[in-house]
Amino acid sequence: MKAMLITEYGENAVFEKQEIAIPNLQSGEVLIKIAASSVNTVDTMIRKMGKDLPLSPDAPAILGMDFAGTIESIADDVTNFSVGDEVYGCVGGLADLPGTLAEYVAADSKLIAKKPTTISMKEAAALPLVGITAYEGLVRAGITAGQKVLVHGGSGGVGHIALQLAKYFGAEVYSTGGGEKQIKLIEQLGATAINYKTEAVETYVEQHTNGTGFDIVYDSVGGGNLINSFNAATLNGHIATTVSMCELDLTLAHFKGLSLHVVFMLIPMLHNHKREAHGEILRKIAKIVENGGLKPIVDTQSFSLEEVGKAHAHLESGQAMGKVVIEN
Repeated sequence: MKAMLITEYGENAVFEKQEIAIPNLQSGEVLIKIAASSVNTVDTMIRKMGKDLPLSPDAPAILGMDFAGTIESIADDVTNFSVGDEVYGCVGGLADLPGTLAEYVAADSKLIAKKPTTISMKEAAALPLVGITAYEGLVRAGITAGQKVLVHGGSGGVGHIALQLAKYFGAEVYSTGGGEKQIKLIEQLGATAINYKTEAVETYVEQHTNGTGFDIVYDSVGGGNLINSFNAATLNGHIATTVSMCELDLTLAHFKGLSLHVVFMLIPMLHNHKREAHGEILRKIAKIVENGGLKPIVDTQSFSLEEVGKAHAHLESGQAMGKVVIEN
């Protein structure tokens, strides 16, 4: 099969097209013919940092985590899928799990689900990592109808999904963005947009919550921005974040009694820990999509498998809107 491999990591690492064997199935696996895969920030980090990142696979490696495709064969002990099923998931591209930048992938059936019937393969491939991440963060923060939820980075990969899911769960949703295109997308997705470049935290907390703060803040920006999240949250509020590899003074969080939920959705893949939870979340997301409550935003630029290097560069440029997707 055709695959795009990284043979050496680093800032100038390039993907090389190679012909390799179609993988053999192990217990619990299905063989999937990949129709599309999407690029996540973690993919670009692995490409550049290599083994400096503990989750990176040994080179040569097939990267790529997300996919949508069709099952071609199943292991004898797999009973919940059939040949011909259209499926999606986040299944590899890290540690000892081969990735999805190839024609086929052998995937743990616990990590996948049948793709939503109402969207294309390209759109479905955009969903798994960001969808699971957004869903997990909101649920761990205890989201309920009627709450006020603030999403930082609502036009980004995780943010634009978290925004829609929060709305689907019945919350009153607000979201920050930093430019005209970002603000427009946030509003199109049904949230009240806040321009963080022109509006101070104190200003929009006063305007939208009468100064009491938001019940949940989903911070997909993280790092130093977590201080803004602490300031924006109500007393005993909840912060969910995807980026917490930093040093912070937690004094404000302490005196406000905040709960901080760190979302690292790769744990089931890295540690073979409760992988079935990912399949369950993907099934729930598929139903939400089919009910009209969620639509992935796919960047307008198209990339083929051979153009994965260009796809990575486009994501890193900061010019992408929504998810960057590669089609086989």
